[in-house]
Amino acid sequence: MSTTAADTGKAEPTVQTAAAKKVKGHRWRLFRGNIDLYLLLIPGLLFLLIFKYTPMYGIVIAFQDFNIFDGVSGSPWVGFEQFQKLFQSDEFMQVFRNTLLISLYKIILLFPIPILIALLLNEVAKMWFKRTIQTIIYLPHFLSWVIIAGLFVNILSPTGGLLNEFIVALGGKPISFLIDNAWFRSIVVFTAGWKEIGWNAIIFIAAIAGIDQDQYEAASIDGAGRIKQMIHITLPGIAPTIVLMFILRIGNLLEAGTEQILTLYNPVVYETGDVIGTFVYRVGLGKMDYSFSTAVGLFNSVVGFLLIVSGNLLSKKLVKRSIW
Repeated sequence: MSTTAADTGKAEPTVQTAAAKKVKGHRWRLFRGNIDLYLLLIPGLLFLLIFKYTPMYGIVIAFQDFNIFDGVSGSPWVGFEQFQKLFQSDEFMQVFRNTLLISLYKIILLFPIPILIALLLNEVAKMWFKRTIQTIIYLPHFLSWVIIAGLFVNILSPTGGLLNEFIVALGGKPISFLIDNAWFRSIVVFTAGWKEIGWNAIIFIAAIAGIDQDQYEAASIDGAGRIKQMIHITLPGIAPTIVLMFILRIGNLLEAGTEQILTLYNPVVYETGDVIGTFVYRVGLGKMDYSFSTAVGLFNSVVGFLLIVSGNLLSKKLVKRSIW
């Protein structure tokens, strides 16, 4: 019996080693068989390394009193002084509030619309009409914010603008939309929706295309109409995609559209339109306070990371769906 046990004890590592070698050999064969695909990964990995990870070294500036002439190595360390300055700044608190409000408006008002568009387009039977609508609503995405800002500046101009001409024709007075704090956030949300809603719908249209068509046929045989099929088949079918996009959107809560606002706003509407991205731009480049602007950017990134992790955990707990 003891001899058999000893033999078994010696055999187990041998079997495990053989299994490990088999797995390793399989992985190597898989790599060699798909080496062309791995080579295609190299440009993307280099892009991430050079433009995403390497610049992260600049985070140290947030903990320094950075001087551009002394560089990172010669600038004195000040610890968390920049962050204390950040949280004690009344201007930053206003900027933070603006960022949250604009982002929440965009989520509440704009996030559901691409889903609705995808659902409605899925019900269109005539393919030529469906493609025409898709093309029309996709086009604004390919215009830069500079072009869109110029377009809306002309439309909303108090002197000769199309909208104000209509208001005057109805007996009203011209409104200076882009220099009025009461209107500026609404314009930001509207222009963002006009540009991106159609493009964002593509993701949900693709998700709907992946739903098994047999489910619709079975539901139709059971007497379910198009509305019931939409509610009980289409929406549950794209629920994972909706959750994924919502979590990613939550992670970008503090990204209220820096490029968009930079092209539209002016000092008159800083009170309601200045967001974290534009604030970093103004302070970092305008006042050359690189350490403070880096601290603001780092705060933005950390909060975004915490939001996306929290959103993922909450989604996993409540709806049993998550990114990871």
